[in-house]
Amino acid sequence: MKKDIVVKKVLEGKRLNKEEALSLFEIPIEELGFLAREVRFRLNPDRVVTYVVDRNINYTNVCISGCKFCAYYKPPNSKEGYVLSFEELGKKIEETISLGGYQILLQGGLHPDLPFSFYEDMLRFIKTTFPQVHVHGFSPPEIVFFSKKFGLSITEVLERLIKAGLDSIPGGGAEILSDRVRKFLSPNKATAEEWLNVMEIAHKLGLKTTATMMFGHIETQEEIIEHLLKIRDLQDKTRGFTAFIPWTFQPKNTGLSHLIKAGAAYYLKVLAISRIVLDNVKNLQVSWVTQGPHIAQIALEFGGNDFGSTMIEENVVAAAGVSHRMSEEEIRHHILSAGYIPKRRKMDYTLIE
Repeated sequence: MKKDIVVKKVLEGKRLNKEEALSLFEIPIEELGFLAREVRFRLNPDRVVTYVVDRNINYTNVCISGCKFCAYYKPPNSKEGYVLSFEELGKKIEETISLGGYQILLQGGLHPDLPFSFYEDMLRFIKTTFPQVHVHGFSPPEIVFFSKKFGLSITEVLERLIKAGLDSIPGGGAEILSDRVRKFLSPNKATAEEWLNVMEIAHKLGLKTTATMMFGHIETQEEIIEHLLKIRDLQDKTRGFTAFIPWTFQPKNTGLSHLIKAGAAYYLKVLAISRIVLDNVKNLQVSWVTQGPHIAQIALEFGGNDFGSTMIEENVVAAAGVSHRMSEEEIRHHILSAGYIPKRRKMDYTLIE
């Protein structure tokens, strides 16, 4: 395919088909950055880069999924397994609020022994004790797990969680939306179709969600494009995704530690391609947690317009040996020094300041 045809379509704001999107991998990285930046400013004309002050709280690390890429989970009956008490949960939220936090990202493993009432009670506890906190919780694999374990439809699970206090759903557990990849990486977790189905139902019930992609392991370039197109197609139907968040797989301490870690250049390339292909998802988040702050600054010139979360607490990536940390002041400094205007936001990207 002629590169100039694809470039012309991108610059004219025309949508790329699968073949054209795949050909983006052949374009030099500096040109991809230019194209992605053009799309970024078409969707977000101001030089504003947003971020959120929140905390990732893993309410349990016990999980029966056994994903090859996860270094954090513990099997049932492990001496290192835990379930947070509501008192422990409350202390973490109190600290988050004291640091200016607006929301918590609440996720756990697929715990085989907790009743559904535990999750409802946990949400009610958070909402009655901290009514000002936005609960961004339970990724699609957790929702699918609840549905199968408790004999409830996806709609019933979501309706009950919403009633108990759930405000939005994170896009975790997407990895690559290819069942070939998923059968190898996480055979006990939600399929690609199940992940998309949870998101579609959540959007129809009025929940906003994010979407993610973890790449740099066994996927092909074509599977990356298929992932992006599945997100784009669902967004056309529902308009429920507020942002897309791609990051690279971190192999250390996982069952795939023999794989070579994807480098920053490949991260920037895939980030730019994501920005170009996802013409209907307004916000693209850079991953300073996996790439570090300086690559994240460069990523703002490759289509990114959101610096993600302060992540007062983050356990899963840290378990894979990556432990970048930044305060709100540091995030604002890195955004400013990259030539952009930092603004705090809510999950739905409305600005707080």
